[in-house]
Amino acid sequence: MADRLTTVDTVREEGSWLFTIRDEYGELDEAILVPCDDEEGDDVEAWINRCTHEAQRLDRGFGAAMRDGQIICPKHGSMFDSCSGYCDNGDAADTTLPGVDVTVTHGDIYLTDDDVAFEHEGGIDDDNDGPDSTSHIGF
Repeated sequence: MADRLTTVDTVREEGSWLFTIRDEYGELDEAILVPCDDEEGDDVEAWINRCTHEAQRLDRGFGAAMRDGQIICPKHGSMFDSCSGYCDNGDAADTTLPGVDVTVTHGDIYLTDDDVAFEHEGGIDDDNDGPDSTSHIGF
C-alpha cells in the first residue's frame, strides 16, 4: 500500500516539500518533492535531498531554493532540473539527483518506491514530539 505524502497544490504553494524515508537497509534519508512542468504533465518529482557534489542538503528545513524550474544547491550554486534531476553547471555538472518514485492520483501524491518507506514529514532531525522552545540554552 502506497503512503499518501501531500497534495500537488501544497508542493506548488510551498515550492518544495521535505520528507524522511527509510531505505532497504533501515537507514534514514531525506527526500524532497518539487513542482515539475514537463511535456508528460507530471506535476511533481521526488529527489533525494542531497547535492551530488558534496552531500549538501538542498532543502535545509525551510524549503529548497528554486528558480526557473531548477533546484539550486545552497553551497556552490549548482542547479538541478526539477523534472529530470540533471545538473549541467557548477561543481555538480553532468550528474543527476537520485530519484524517489511517487505517483499523483487526483491531486494527491503517493510514495510508490518499493526500495524506501515513508517515515514522516520534514527532515531527519526534525523533532515533532518535543516541546517548542526558542531557547538554545541547555541545562
